[in-house]
Amino acid sequence: MKIGVISDTHTPGTGKEPPREVVQAFEGVDLILHAGDIYISSCLDWLEQIAPVTAVELGSQAHFKDDPRVAEKRVFELEGYTIGMVHDLIIPGMGGEVMAGSIQREFSSAKSLPEAVHHVFGAAVDIIVFGHTHHAVVEEHQGVLLVNPGSPSLPRQVRRLGQVAILELSTEGSKARIVELSDFS
Repeated sequence: MKIGVISDTHTPGTGKEPPREVVQAFEGVDLILHAGDIYISSCLDWLEQIAPVTAVELGSQAHFKDDPRVAEKRVFELEGYTIGMVHDLIIPGMGGEVMAGSIQREFSSAKSLPEAVHHVFGAAVDIIVFGHTHHAVVEEHQGVLLVNPGSPSLPRQVRRLGQVAILELSTEGSKARIVELSDFS
């Protein structure tokens, strides 16, 4: 299964819809996961022209109360993997944002990441999809794959063409990669 992962679209502040390069980056995906800072449902409608969308949004009940595509936090199964999805990933025992390299620094072999993540999602998860930081991260630690796609239009809080991610699930394993949208412009 091939999944497009996107976050921090900040529509309409960054434009009427996500950058057009997202369509090419997500060509052939079976599903799109949006990890928050959506703001308006027309962004999800636009993405659904590519593939079905499942999303999370901090404060989802305020802006997306009647939209079944959006929840505050999610835990679900896909292709035999348990995926936890949240916009702002706050892991107990960590002193800051989840950025590249921060999990490795905070969770030595003596400190259990799966246990800390269980507190976040109320379940054991194999994969975490999150956003918020606008910094792309694909890292695996202690058997947990963490995927933050960055932002397609505000990477690292700078208004320019950014990134999305592709998550692939198969019986052989799970893997993710960051896709630079500038490769399609």
